[in-house]
Amino acid sequence: MNKPLISVITINYNGLIHTMGFLASFQKITYPNVEIIVVDNASKESPDSILDEYPDTILIKNPENEGFAGGNNRGMEVAKGEYFFLINNDTEVAPDILEVLLERALKSEKVGLVCPKILYHEEPDIIQYAGFSAINPITGRGKGKGYLEKDEGQHQVAEITQLAHGAAMFIPKKVVKEIGLMAELYFLYYEEMDYCERIKQAGYEIWYEPKSYILHKESMSVGKNSLLKTYYMSRNRWLYLRRNVHYPLFIFTAGYYLLVALPKNLLVYVFRSEWDHFKKYFKGFLDGLFLKDIKENPTLIN
Repeated sequence: MNKPLISVITINYNGLIHTMGFLASFQKITYPNVEIIVVDNASKESPDSILDEYPDTILIKNPENEGFAGGNNRGMEVAKGEYFFLINNDTEVAPDILEVLLERALKSEKVGLVCPKILYHEEPDIIQYAGFSAINPITGRGKGKGYLEKDEGQHQVAEITQLAHGAAMFIPKKVVKEIGLMAELYFLYYEEMDYCERIKQAGYEIWYEPKSYILHKESMSVGKNSLLKTYYMSRNRWLYLRRNVHYPLFIFTAGYYLLVALPKNLLVYVFRSEWDHFKKYFKGFLDGLFLKDIKENPTLIN
C-alpha cells in the first residue's frame, strides 16, 4: 500500500545551527515518503549550507522576513504532500512522529489538525504542551494542559483539544484547500490560534496525540524576554480578539482589557523599571486596537 506523501515545512531565520539539528533529527524518522521544505525568512547568514549537507531539502529563500504565517504559507504553496507538518526549526522529533500523526489524521474525516505531545529539549521529562483550553473571549488568554508538569504518563490519552501549539501542527492538505492559508497580518504569535478557530469553524476537530512527541528548544529564535515578543504578544492578542470575538460580547472584552489587563501589565513594567518593554507593550496595544483591514481574505491553494 502506497503511503501518502507528507510535506514537512519549517522556517529558518538566523537560526542555522538549530535548523541543522532539526534536519539531522529527521534523518532518523521511520516514515518513508517525505519531502522537507525549509523556508528561509531573509536570514543574515546564508542558508546554502543546508543544501550542502542535506541536498534533498527543498530550500525557499524569501526576499524579506514574512514572519511565522508568511513563511509557513510560502512552504504550503509549493508543498506536494497530502499532509503538511508545520514544525519549528528549534525542535527535534521522535523517529515515529509522522506515522503516529498520520494514523490519528486517518481515523476520521473530521480531523483537521493533529498536535503531538511537546516536551522541553533541555528537560525532556517536562511537558510544554498536552492540549490547550479555548481562549477566553474576555481576557484573551487560555491555559495549556500539562504545562510544566513532569511527564509521568498522566497525559497519554489522545483527545480533542481546543487549540494546537504552533511548534508542531499536522494538517491534511484538503483542510488548507478548504479554509485557505494562515492570516499573515499577525507576523508573530497568535496566528496558529486564529488558524485553529478557522479550522473549527469549518467543522473540523483539533486533536492532541501523545503517542509520539517532539523536543522543543523554546523561544530560542526570539528570546524569552525580548522586546519583539512584548510588542507582538500585546498587538496580536488584540487582533485575535477583534477577529474572533463579536458584538455584543466584544464590549466586555474591551472593558476588561482597558480597565484591568492594560493598566496591570503597564504597572508591572513600571515596578520593574522596564521602560523599553513598557513602550513596546503600549505601542502593541495601540497598533492592535487601530489596525484596519483585519478581516483579510484567506489565500487559497490548488
